[in-house]
Amino acid sequence: MIPITEYKGRDVAVFGLARTGLAAARALSAGGARVHAWDDHDGTRAKAAAEGVPVSDINAQDWRVFAALVLSPGVPLTFPEPHRVVTLADAVGVPVLGDIELFARAVNALPASQRPKIIGVTGTNGKSTTSALIAHILREAGKDVRLGGNIGEAVLDLAPLHPGAYYVLELSSFQLDLTYSLRLDVAVWLNTTPDHIDRHGDIAHYAAAKRRVFANQGAGDWAVVGVDDIHGAAACTELTRASAQHVAPISSGQVLGRGVSALGEHLIDALHGRSENVADLTQAPALAGRHNAQNAAAAYAATRALGVDPRTIAQAFKTFAGLPHRLERAGTIAGVRFINDSKATNANAAAQALAVYPRVYWIAGGVPKDGGIAELAPFFPRMARAYLIGQAAGEFADVLRSKVNVVMAGHLEAAVKQAYADARASGEPHPVVLFSPACASYDQFRSYEDRGDQFKALVATLSEPLRARPMGGAQ
Repeated sequence: MIPITEYKGRDVAVFGLARTGLAAARALSAGGARVHAWDDHDGTRAKAAAEGVPVSDINAQDWRVFAALVLSPGVPLTFPEPHRVVTLADAVGVPVLGDIELFARAVNALPASQRPKIIGVTGTNGKSTTSALIAHILREAGKDVRLGGNIGEAVLDLAPLHPGAYYVLELSSFQLDLTYSLRLDVAVWLNTTPDHIDRHGDIAHYAAAKRRVFANQGAGDWAVVGVDDIHGAAACTELTRASAQHVAPISSGQVLGRGVSALGEHLIDALHGRSENVADLTQAPALAGRHNAQNAAAAYAATRALGVDPRTIAQAFKTFAGLPHRLERAGTIAGVRFINDSKATNANAAAQALAVYPRVYWIAGGVPKDGGIAELAPFFPRMARAYLIGQAAGEFADVLRSKVNVVMAGHLEAAVKQAYADARASGEPHPVVLFSPACASYDQFRSYEDRGDQFKALVATLSEPLRARPMGGAQ
């Protein structure tokens, strides 16, 4: 735990008692604050109280006593309208901040000689893999590494701050919205595609939240920027022109005169002008696909900025195991390969997975995101059949019919069984069943992790051949 002493002897409200809220409440209490923790859900409050968190109804309190409101990142801050606790705080001038800001202030209070290295990673897709890959490379280089934030442990549950440590933080747009003073030694912005518009209002506000990752950087710091979309490209140009920090462009597909490029199987380092082939990505089984090539380019640039040798990075690529639910190999049964890509909660993420395989038996559906799956049209010819589940099934079927053979499976179990039967019956040498939903999970599952775990469990039950439906015509 990282104790937060800034509010010692003062009253602090904590709203939202999931993972980050509980960690914040514990860290504030450990630092001597009088914590008033609350959540709108009875069960969540009961769980927090059972863990020793001081629960009290902040709705009934005089808000003038609070020195701060620590808000869970999932609670609406501005759009479509502020949550009532944000309105209460604003009415009496109580600052609203998040757990990452508490961490930032604890770091900023340290003498420069005691400051650890802080690396932050954001982006619509790939931030978890990139964060984990950076942490893996640093560990392989012999560094003392802690990984957390939006991945794994909440930031305030990580080991206490000390010089020589490296904190690798995955940062969501929700967290960045509540962060003001974080200074990152290396800040990574991978990409931006439309997502979380219901929270930010439009793509411009969403991109603006992501760009906060570069705030407060100075001359010795590094900004690693994906330039394969218009938002990152514009930010890279502006950051380069401002010259406030070092800027490292990265791309998976473009040849960069300066930066790091992933071109096919090759990773090219041109950070200092001269281009050099530094890694063969075909030797990194957990980094398949163009999207993972971008992740590799970002991790390479970030760790080179921290002084890690290129050969150490290239070797670490080979030993990186990847993360669950991201192009995870879920098993091979009777020659049929099953790929769990449950983390693909939008069409752009599903496109990255579909680009990896020339032909798939695709399982998709759930709670649809804005824009649906229209952008997946270039990959329709790769789909031997599509097995649709959840709320999006009808909408997706309307897009796919006449282009792709469709099975309205309804539920995951039926989809897995039918996809397995069809793949086995196809006669293809190594057929692939790809579970890349292009949707949120909350209609039928607790989370994308729960969804992926259920997929893997269903795959594990398969053993005997199943009777396949005929391939002709849409279902």
